[in-house]
Amino acid sequence: MPEPAANPAAKVSVARDGHVAVVTLNRPEARNAIDPEVALRLADAWLELRDDDRVRAIVVTGSGDTTFSAGADLGRMITLFNGGRVAEDEWDKRLMSDIFVFDRTLLRDFDAVKPVIAAVNGDAIAGGMELMQGCDIRVVAEHARFGLQEVKWGLFPAGGSTARLPRQIPYAIAMELLLTGDLIDARRAYELGLVNHVLPREQVLPKALAIAQKIAANGPLAVREVRKSARACIGLTEKEGLQLEKMFAAPVIMSRDAREGPRAFKEKRKPDFEGR
Repeated sequence: MPEPAANPAAKVSVARDGHVAVVTLNRPEARNAIDPEVALRLADAWLELRDDDRVRAIVVTGSGDTTFSAGADLGRMITLFNGGRVAEDEWDKRLMSDIFVFDRTLLRDFDAVKPVIAAVNGDAIAGGMELMQGCDIRVVAEHARFGLQEVKWGLFPAGGSTARLPRQIPYAIAMELLLTGDLIDARRAYELGLVNHVLPREQVLPKALAIAQKIAANGPLAVREVRKSARACIGLTEKEGLQLEKMFAAPVIMSRDAREGPRAFKEKRKPDFEGR
């Protein structure tokens, strides 16, 4: 099991189990909605884990049985941004001093460097769905629903959805979700290729952790560069992608890990990777 988080009662907690970190949104009474404190704690967690060389894979999940995250807390976040209320505490003031930190919260225009697996324990709506879109792999509960309901309230899904969703599922379906604000269920999300696995609620986190542990056991340098290459090649022509791929492959091929892996295979043992 992961080691206890420093403050498990915090609105966002971080725990580690070997080379895997688990980030938990811990505001179940508010459907894990993102208020200024959650936004900043989550943004800080991504930086901390990106810069922690011990961490090779990250799982993000929500507490409770019903909701991964309902997105931004409209009463606390949107009113702060549009002048509907003034900053009231240290979290409000810090967020207003740098509102672009919210991009990091939702993994928008921010790369955690390590693979991020979403363990979606329930509904992922609005910013919750946008956070999921920023993850590399998605394991979801069979009762979960997904949608971007911002337009229903006269808002814009500015956590990356207009750029990401039409790339991750067919364009026409993405546009229907973006423009109607309708929800889809987990099975439909799976059919569209938006998620990897649909499981009973109690199996979601164990499955996500199993995937993370499998990734963490691989060569960390290879994993990092493969991920970077795949992300960088999105939108390029095949020829452009093949040329770019060489840049990411070269340091892996010349690495110490690339010598250790074949040696371990030949000696029929588990590789001892150093990430260099």
